[in-house]
Amino acid sequence: MTAKTRYIGAVEIGTSKVTVLVGELSNGRSLSIIGYGECQSRGVIKGAVVDFRAASDATHSALLSAEQSAGVRIDEVFLAQTGGHLEGFYNEASVSVSAANNMVSPMDIDTVCRLAKSKNLPEGRMVVHNIRRPFHLDGRLVPDPEHLVGQRLDVGYWTVHGQENKIADNIHVIRGFNVPVAELILASLASGTMVTSAEDRQNGVLVIDIGAGTTDFVLYRDGCAYLTGVIPVGGSHITNDLSLGLRLTEGQAEKLKHRFGRATIATKDKAEKVWLNGDFAIGDRQFPKQAIEQIGSVRIWEIFEVVKKKLGPAFTTDRVAAGVVVTGGTAKLPGIAEAAAKVFDATARVGELPGYINENLRDPGYATGLGLLYFGLNSKAEAAQPVRRRSGGFFSKLFASV
Repeated sequence: MTAKTRYIGAVEIGTSKVTVLVGELSNGRSLSIIGYGECQSRGVIKGAVVDFRAASDATHSALLSAEQSAGVRIDEVFLAQTGGHLEGFYNEASVSVSAANNMVSPMDIDTVCRLAKSKNLPEGRMVVHNIRRPFHLDGRLVPDPEHLVGQRLDVGYWTVHGQENKIADNIHVIRGFNVPVAELILASLASGTMVTSAEDRQNGVLVIDIGAGTTDFVLYRDGCAYLTGVIPVGGSHITNDLSLGLRLTEGQAEKLKHRFGRATIATKDKAEKVWLNGDFAIGDRQFPKQAIEQIGSVRIWEIFEVVKKKLGPAFTTDRVAAGVVVTGGTAKLPGIAEAAAKVFDATARVGELPGYINENLRDPGYATGLGLLYFGLNSKAEAAQPVRRRSGGFFSKLFASV
């Protein structure tokens, strides 16, 4: 390692798996993915650690595997945050421009930003992100008010906060591997960065990341993350519904979901059946294909309805010209974009990762991990600012066979 090279880890401790990516950060300007580790998650329910030892063992195993894959020690970790304990609120402030010539100064900007972020949190809560919305100068939207002339400067922040002890549990899991946590990044922001363009975010777009135990979402407007949220329901609930409804083990239900599950009903013939294993051996069973599709479609429809309800009046089709983007491991369920389009009455698509990402990582389930590395590359910038892609370098050299 040279003095200007650092190795950063992107860690997502999910309900079904722990994923670690290792990035080689050179001169703070370019990043290459050089390692990968994954392990079945344990001791985590709906994004929260409920068994510290089990969660630590699984996470440390994934970290060790990633380091061995990369052949380096990780210097610091960027850690994804999710879970139903995360909440958000909006707070705004305004100041009169202080200069006699009404030109906005850096001090005016610092003052209004500090005031907008000054709202106290309830006891036991801590800030995860302060996401700034665009400035307004005398009522007009301005991306950067410095040196512009006006009388009144306004700005607002969407503040995401979480339960201190649950966030501390995640951090302690990483520190147990003797590596520091550089930054906590909301999972939806990490994913949203990777599956949308700057133009999408400027035009307005809703990103929904459906993981195994949770669904994270972020609504972008005017180029900024406008509102975020998490609901404690994900793809594992489809598995659970199949298990209960068809009297299967969790493993059998998971297999059936991956082979025949859908987010919309496509099978017309109620009598059409599919085999559990297809080997016609003892124990193999048949199930109505339409019933499997119906279970998946009902759960996905419910997830989208809950997200829509949480967005409330913030979501209007005229403010999301770029539509709805679905990502996360469950985004691979056939028909999921069609379901999103119907619920939100908007265009919808499954998020695609940029073409410069190695083909082995170009899966919606890796959107969060890749986004964490992106934030790691831009860690000195305010996390909630509109993401600007640096010219050249970013993921330009990819590990060929992770």
